[in-house]
Order: sequence, then C-alpha cells, then structure tokens
Amino acid sequence: MTLHWFLPTSGDSRGLVGAGQGVPQEITTGLADTLEDSVRDRFRPPTIDYLAEVARTAERLGFDGVLTPTGTFCEDAWLTTAALIRETSRLRFLVAFRPGVVNPVLAAQMAATYQRISQGRLMLNVVTGGEPTEQARFGDTAPKDERYARTDEFLEVVRGTWSRAPFDFEGTYYRAAGALVSGGIDPVPPVYFGGSSAAAGPVAARHADVYLTWGEPPEQVAEKVAWVRGLAAEQGRTVRFGLRVHTLSRDTTEEAWRHAQWLLDGVDPATVRAAQAAQARSESTGQQRMNALRRADAAYSSARDLEVSPGLWTGVGLVRGGAGTSLVGSHEEVADLIEAYHRVGIDELVLSGYPHVEEAHWFAEGVMPHLRRRGLLDSASAEVRAAAPV
Repeated sequence: MTLHWFLPTSGDSRGLVGAGQGVPQEITTGLADTLEDSVRDRFRPPTIDYLAEVARTAERLGFDGVLTPTGTFCEDAWLTTAALIRETSRLRFLVAFRPGVVNPVLAAQMAATYQRISQGRLMLNVVTGGEPTEQARFGDTAPKDERYARTDEFLEVVRGTWSRAPFDFEGTYYRAAGALVSGGIDPVPPVYFGGSSAAAGPVAARHADVYLTWGEPPEQVAEKVAWVRGLAAEQGRTVRFGLRVHTLSRDTTEEAWRHAQWLLDGVDPATVRAAQAAQARSESTGQQRMNALRRADAAYSSARDLEVSPGLWTGVGLVRGGAGTSLVGSHEEVADLIEAYHRVGIDELVLSGYPHVEEAHWFAEGVMPHLRRRGLLDSASAEVRAAAPV
C-alpha cells in the first residue's frame, strides 16, 4: 500500500475546532479574536515554517506524499507546495485544485513546470466541487452535473496537451488550438479524482489514475470500488483506489478512545450546529453520505455513540466537512481496519490527524510496523526513517 499524509494549510490544532477545514468560514474568520482561550491557545497558524515542519516530518517518517486542500478556507495549494519543494527531498505533493477556475492549458503548463522544478514530485487532485457557496466565491455558479461535464472536458484538454501536442479541441466548455507546453512533461503526474454522484463515476472511469473516496465502512467502500472499477473496464482502463480518512491510534484501545472523548468534549455545541447546518446545504453526494453515517437520535455525549463501524469514528465530521471519519483504536486494531479496506480494493491511504506532527508519529511508529509485518507495506519507509537525520 501507498501511504500519504496531509498538509494543514488552513491551520492545525490539538482539537477539532481551530483546525480550519470544514468549519464554516464565518466561524474561522478572525479565529484568533473570536475563539475562547482554550481553543485559541491550541491553534497553529499555517505559516510556511509550520507547514515545512509537517512536510519534513511526513517525509522522515516514510510517507510517500502529502495532500493539500483547496478552497477559500486555506492557502493556495500550488503556491504553498511549490515553496516546500526545497524544504524536502523526496516527498511528493498531492495538489488539490478546482478545474472550473483555471484554464486547462494553463493547468497543463503549471504541472509541467512543477515537475521540472520538483524533479517529478507532483500529483494532481482534481476537485470538481460540491459546495455552492464555496463555488460562488470563485464565480462558479454552474449546476453540479454541468460541473462534472466541464471537468470531463478539462481533463481531456490537459491530457491532450501533455501527450498529443499540438492539441486541438472544441467542446462545450473549452476550446484549444495547438495546445502544448514548452519542454513537454516528464513524468506525467497521476490524476486523483473523487466523487460519489452518478455524474462523477464516468469522469473517474475515463480520466482518474486513482479514485479517492472518504472513509465509509468497508462494505460501503467495496460497493464504490466495484462501481468505478466496472465503469473503468467499459473504457478499457484500470484504476487504483484510495481512501481519505483520519487516524487516531494509541498503544491501547482505551487510550485511543479516551483521546477521542477528549476531542469530542472540546467541541462547543453551537459550533456543531453551525457546521452541521453548513454541511446540510452541500450539493456533494459524498458529503450527504458522510452525514448519513451518524445516527440522528444520538446525543453525542460519548465518543462511542459516533462509532458507526468497528473502529470507524464520525466525531471529526461533527465540525469538519468532507472527510469526516477517523480510524480509532490500538495500533493493531487500526492496522486490522486498514487491512479490511485493502481486501476490498484500497491501495492508497491519505491520512491525517490532529495535530499533524504528533499524529504522524503515532501512526508511523505504531501502525506502520504492523502493516509492514503483514506485507501491506514494504521496507522502504523503514529505511527512510532509519536514514533520516533527527
């Protein structure tokens, strides 16, 4: 399996609130001035020095790459990760961006330049977008299905510019005449793509190298894998599958759930209500599926009330949009759950945890050895850690 970590470009925190992503923007705007002292003191702004620390930690511990989010709630992924290229030596950057706000030939050129200056360390995470308010901030008011049709054309132009230059294209949303990038591109970056709606599946089948899904129970993930795999086979293609999920592992089960309870106790009910109201307005089928995992009648006073499948906790999703579940348990139990996902077709994990420096250590030092012993992870990550300076 391939393991990636997360770059918290909206800020980091010891708790769930103050970590930025998915918390309604009206809450995070002016964060340092509005949050109570106990939360503000735990917040780590996304300075380039702190993000470099997260990136170097991920590289030293043996993660293959780091995902950066996209949106107005965080720093720009292209610029931030470009600044981190010289802070690392082998770490790859999974750059998330919205195809509706950039020209595809320009995106192809940006990717080619990035590959040259990073010596081939770019991966692309294409985010069509499912939040109408967020899309409108970028001037994008296209209906959801139209956004996926536009993404389909966007990726056709990008790949054509890379591999069939000079490339001509005339579609509903884009036109290109003699598109090319100076010097070509080497290597071609893998395209990561997610989407749970009927409109998303065919786009993934035609263009994705890796289909990403959020952390639903293994049986539901298996259904998604079968769906996309079947669509890709109709196109004569094969696709790899990745899981975007949080992690919270400790030396014992009790310690892990005790920390999950601490995270839950640190969440203000008013913040939960605001976040849930924002999530309810989402057009994202994936977000709706995340929301549906939680029982509507649960009081949420106990962390275990939010365990929807053995070791799968939805507490993060109370205040965070998008990936709202976490693998919780002892290191061995988390490895068991990862193995269950691998059995249904998951080859890559994009992980995160609060705060990102400390949780990277918990996972790398606790869970990775179990994965390695089971043959799910090769010895390269161990060799990287052994060779890295402290």
